[in-house]
Order: sequence, then C-alpha cells, then structure tokens
Amino acid sequence: MRRTRSTTSTSREHPLPRLLAALATLLGLVLAGTASPAAARAQSPGVQATGLHISAGRLVEGNGSDFVMRGVNAAHTWYPGRTEQSLADIKALGANTVRVVLADGHRWAANSASDVANVVAQCKANRLLCVLEVHDTTGYGEDSAAGTLDEAADYWIGLKDVLAGQENYVVINVGNEPWGNTAPDGWTAPTIAAVKKLRNAGLAHTLMVDAPNWGQDWQGVMRANARSVYAADPTGNLIFSIHMYSVFDTAQEITDYLNAFVDAGLPLLIGEFGGPADQYGDPDEDTMMAAAQQLRLGYLAWSWSGNTDPILDLALGFDQNQLSSWGRRVFNGVNGIAQTAKEASVFGGGSPDTQAPTAPGTPNASAVTATSATLTWPAATDNVGVTGYDVVRVSGATETTVAASTTDTVTVTGLAAETAYTFAVYARDAAGNRSARSATVNVTTAKGADLSCSVGYRVVGEWPGGFQGELTIGNGGTTAINGWRLGFAFTDGQTVTSMWGGTPQQTGAAVTVTPASYTTTIPVGGSVTAGFLANKGATNTAPTVFTLNGSGCATR
Repeated sequence: MRRTRSTTSTSREHPLPRLLAALATLLGLVLAGTASPAAARAQSPGVQATGLHISAGRLVEGNGSDFVMRGVNAAHTWYPGRTEQSLADIKALGANTVRVVLADGHRWAANSASDVANVVAQCKANRLLCVLEVHDTTGYGEDSAAGTLDEAADYWIGLKDVLAGQENYVVINVGNEPWGNTAPDGWTAPTIAAVKKLRNAGLAHTLMVDAPNWGQDWQGVMRANARSVYAADPTGNLIFSIHMYSVFDTAQEITDYLNAFVDAGLPLLIGEFGGPADQYGDPDEDTMMAAAQQLRLGYLAWSWSGNTDPILDLALGFDQNQLSSWGRRVFNGVNGIAQTAKEASVFGGGSPDTQAPTAPGTPNASAVTATSATLTWPAATDNVGVTGYDVVRVSGATETTVAASTTDTVTVTGLAAETAYTFAVYARDAAGNRSARSATVNVTTAKGADLSCSVGYRVVGEWPGGFQGELTIGNGGTTAINGWRLGFAFTDGQTVTSMWGGTPQQTGAAVTVTPASYTTTIPVGGSVTAGFLANKGATNTAPTVFTLNGSGCATR
C-alpha cells in the first residue's frame, strides 16, 4: 500500500536514523552471525523447496527455468466481488503474476480457507503466479489492531492444507510492510522468527519478506540485515521485497538499492511501486521498470483497484480497456509488463529457454580519462533475444562486475589514474542464460591532476560477517583541499552499511566517499578521518588503490 514517509519520521539527512541503523547492524551481525545460505541449509530439518525456489540469488521454477515476476497488486480483501474478473483482465493485459491482498482478521475480516482456496484456483485458471500477502501487519502508529509477523505466520499455518501442493503456483508474502515506521531493532529478529516458524510447520513455499518503514526501508534496516535473515531460512527459499515510493527520490537511489542486493547475491523484487507521474515527488517509475528489467528483477505495480494510484480509471467502472495513464505506462511502456512478462512453464509456457547468446565481439576502448573509459563491442545474438550485457574487470582468474548495459556500449567510471585494467563482456537473455566471455581489451587510464595526497586504511575490529574500518586522508600538498571525492574498490564483496565523517556511495565493488560538513577541508600537512561499518564474507582484503578527486594517492 502506498505510504509516504511519516511526518514524524526523521529525514534521511538527520544523523539519528543513520546511528540507529549502524548500531542495529552491528548488534544484529554480532548476535545473529552471518552463516552462509549453504551452511543454513545444511542444518535444515528436512523441509526442501519442491516448486518455485531460489537458486544463486534468482527465483526459478521447479524445472530450473528462471522466472521473473511481472504483475500487479489486486485488493481482494477490499473488493472480493471483483476478483474473478480482475484476474482475467490482469492476465489478458499480459501479466504473469498477481499479488493478492488478504487479511488475517486484525483490521479486516479474515479471509477464510475456502476463500483463499478459491483465489488460488482462480489464479491458476488464469495462468498467474499467485503471491498471497497478509495486509494486517502494516503498522499505523498507536493502532493496536495491527497484527504481528508471528500472528501472520499462525494465519499461514492455519492455511497449510489449502497451500499444500501449490509450491509451483503460490508465493507466501509473510506480512505487508511490517509495523510501518518501525525502529531498526523491530524487524530483523521477528522476521527470522516468523520464517523459522513457517519452515518448522512444513511450509516449503517461496517466502517473500517485506522491508520495514512502510516497506521502503528508509533506515536501511533490510539492506543491512538481509543476509542474516536469508541465512536463517533452512531452505534458502526466500526473496526480499522493497516498496519503492517517496523514499527513492532519484534514479541513483533506485539503482544503488537494487544493485546492492544483486551484487550480494540476495534475491529481491519491487513488491509495490507506482502512481501518477511526479504526483508524490517520486522519480519516473519508468526508471524502476528499466532498472528491474536490466537486472532481471521482478516488479509488482500498485494497484489494480482500490486505495490510491489505481491502474484502472475507476471513474469508468473497473474496465480493463480504460487504463489510467499510470496503467498504460506499467503495462504498455517499453519496459512494461506486456513487453517483458514470460509465462511460467507450469502453465504451458513452453520448454525453458536454455540456449545462451553468442559471445559479444572484442570490446574497443575510447574516451579514456584518468577515471573512466567508454567500451563498445559488436553485439551478441540469441535465439530469443539479448536483453543486456555485463562488463567485468579481469585480473588473473578473478572477475569483478563493473557495469551493466542494455546496449552495446557503456562507460566504466571510478577508475584510478595511470592504472592498467583488463575488461571483457558477457551477454544475457531474458531466461537468464549467459554467453561465453568476449575477448578482453586492455586499458590504461590517463594521468590525473597533480595532487599530493595519501590514504590510510585500517580495520578497527571484525566479527563474523562484518567489520569496522577507518579511512585517513592526508594532504601533503602546498594548498588546502576544499572539497574532495575519495574512490576505491573492494575485492572480496564487502559492502559499506554506514559511515561517519563522510557519505558513501557503492556500486558493485566501487566505493565513492564525499565529505561530511566537518571534514570538507583538509589543511596543508593535515588529515581527516572517516569511519564506517561494513558487511564482509569469509575474507576481508584491504583495498590498495585510492584516488582523490580523480588522482592516485599514496597509501600509508
């Protein structure tokens, strides 16, 4: 359900939410640990995914075919009389998935077992993957009618007989936007407890977990703790859902959030988004659809009927032929549902596409600067169609993804001056098939501006799955530095979760830090320090190459 940030919530620029998120991340990592999904599955009580399931961070069908959700939310619990026709209309417009709003009785009358069974049957009759969600867990300040994730788990367990055998057709969205504007410590532990409760009851379905803060995760709680939650599922069959509304004000915020999960190998989809363009100060939702298409992530638009931002023109009586402007964009836009949805094979969608694209041609480098290079390559071909390309940096046997593109060109940024790089390209199709790697191209960046600087990097402390680091930037030049931009890259998949003394932006391995108000100026012979918390895997190799304002810096 669309929610803008509460007027009582703290702005993202206020330090308190960042401090709370940092403390929650540290505490959650220390207490919960970060056991790998494989290790968690090794401790499974015997519940295994038999239908839809997560594999290598992707949602796949029982036969292993990649499945990307493309659909909408349908408010069944508020408009039950329209559901049968709504599902038929949603399918007719090209969707492959519908998220069905249910209630467990805390705020609205509970949907009975027979009612849910009928909804599932209608989804299957219309060849739609059925995402069932309990809407009663959304918090409304002091509204005591809101349920909890533990109570939502009990509701699903009560439907076990209805849901049994539907693992290929049903995803269980445990609870909608749990507790609304919740504190950082009010999401991780209850979410883990609900997931374990469902698995212990024998439910093997794919579980969908919503973020807190009206689903929008503006405190970064889900982003910081997703790995711990995922590792707690003994089946590894869990996908995270972000609701993209007013918190995501820029295209950069959208792509940064989505890429953080993709780079970490954690499954994610956009569970709600959308509305009239610019009405709520949001970015153009086309950016969200384009980013989801490029990364092969699912999206479910809000809402088919009822509440706010309807896809249908409600003044014309829920007629599927009378879409609102938002409805036309989400169904018929270039990255819209009708253009990108693939029907599940269990509904007769045909054999899975297993043929990979051909390898792209050898890349060519141009417009090489001290910090960037433009790569262009001959396009790959595919029996169905190439949907995108992944550009990787090659270092011996190690590959690091540095950029993605839907065309045959991309500009790689964040490079160090006077540094040799080797790049190559992969092609991919809509089914998730990846080509062989292209031939490589060697690039040496230009000399940067002459700036005398040094960077010290140290690990202050480590714990399983995380660590605290410190960056010290020194000015060995003859003039003060007023304003700076520090660049470096991790090599072991580390991700920064919070920082003081600077503001981080991370895309894949590349990290860029800009100063806080009190670290903007570095005097001659002086230095400034920025500290941070970060997630890590089994290894934690320190970065060795740093740039300041595009120029290489000495390490100390």
